Amino acid sequence: MNDMSRLQPAKLSENHQRGCARTFRELRLLLTADLYRYGGRTDAKAFWRHFLFTPGYKYTVHMRTCGYLKTRRFKAFGLYPLSKWMLLRCRYKYGIAIPEYTVIGPGLFINRFGGIYINGDAVIGANANLTHGMMLGQANRGSRAGSPVLGDRVFIGAGAKIIGHIHLGDDCAIGANAVVTKTVPEKGVVGGNPGKLISEKGSEGYVNRLVPEDLLRRCREASAAKSQG
Repeated sequence: MNDMSRLQPAKLSENHQRGCARTFRELRLLLTADLYRYGGRTDAKAFWRHFLFTPGYKYTVHMRTCGYLKTRRFKAFGLYPLSKWMLLRCRYKYGIAIPEYTVIGPGLFINRFGGIYINGDAVIGANANLTHGMMLGQANRGSRAGSPVLGDRVFIGAGAKIIGHIHLGDDCAIGANAVVTKTVPEKGVVGGNPGKLISEKGSEGYVNRLVPEDLLRRCREASAAKSQG
């Protein structure tokens, strides 16, 4: 599990910018990694194809760009409010609600769209697969108060709900309509309501077209530079 997936979520309802790209280089690398997940290509033709016709990637571009502009001096002289408006427009159009400040690793893949809700305090590792109807939700009280922390290469099936400050280890797979309120070990496969561990075969075969290691390394270096700054 890399440093991204070990981060702890922010305090309940805390306003933060931890998931925002702080440099244009970091933004570009993250969007390149995300783009690779959709077709294995990162050229200009692939970018415009998916930005114009793939709702998941279009939302990701607006989300990460909005987060970057949020950190700029004077809110990028008016560009941040415009970017925020475009992000909200995409939210209502496609039914995807992921705040721009959410900590999300490289290689986010949103399969289909509609009914996707991510609490802004959640943490998502690299090469994540999100599917329509899924939720990463916050628990407001009890021993698991807070939001989920996901490792790398995690697959979330359609309609699945992951709630509370729990950890999903690397290579987990959550089945369709499962309700998960307990920590899941690496390569755990969970199904049902309440969610139960049904195998340890992991997400192999469900999370494909992984971001190349060299690109992942550059993304992590850019993120580390942000943390040190």
